[in-house]
Amino acid sequence: MRLLVGLGNPGSRYARNRHNIGFMAVEAIARRYAVPAFRSRFKGELTEGVIAGERRLLLRPLTFMNLSGESVLAAMSFYKIAPGDIAVIHDELDLRPGKLRVKRGGGSAGHNGLRSIDALIGPDYWRVRLGIGHPGIRELVHPYVLQNFDGDEMRDWVEPLLDAIAETIPHLLDGAPDAFMSDVARRFTPPDPGSEGSSQA
Repeated sequence: MRLLVGLGNPGSRYARNRHNIGFMAVEAIARRYAVPAFRSRFKGELTEGVIAGERRLLLRPLTFMNLSGESVLAAMSFYKIAPGDIAVIHDELDLRPGKLRVKRGGGSAGHNGLRSIDALIGPDYWRVRLGIGHPGIRELVHPYVLQNFDGDEMRDWVEPLLDAIAETIPHLLDGAPDAFMSDVARRFTPPDPGSEGSSQA
């Protein structure tokens, strides 16, 4: 995989929102591998560095979530990257907090960032789904995803999960998603079910 995208909304107001865990993950990866600072490109912020022995691109779209596809399309077109060589990291309501799943293709499940990307490049890219749990009532979803992780959550599972992802991301970039998921699971234990919202397995 050549392009790793983290989804979120730009600006300090949203920096620690649940919806921004994709941004947080890409930032953790950039720190772990000491890649150069992000710079403004492709309606987002881009950096490039060597991870797992090859040059990789890390992208944070700054279009706001519902237009994320514009940034992804611009970067993939410039670098001539196929959808199958792209991995998008995003928050997932239908997984309990701290759970991680990887799959290629599929639907957007109501996620505005994925819906935008699907509309512009198609669905045939990799999705790294990071569980944030569900508030239990559909009407509460919007305020829930735009709510900050609290200090206990950041300490107890968000930061440990991001560290595990950064440490093991070479597996995913080398085309071994099962090894990536297994290695994250060995390094990180999600909080007990029910500790956040009415999340699912």
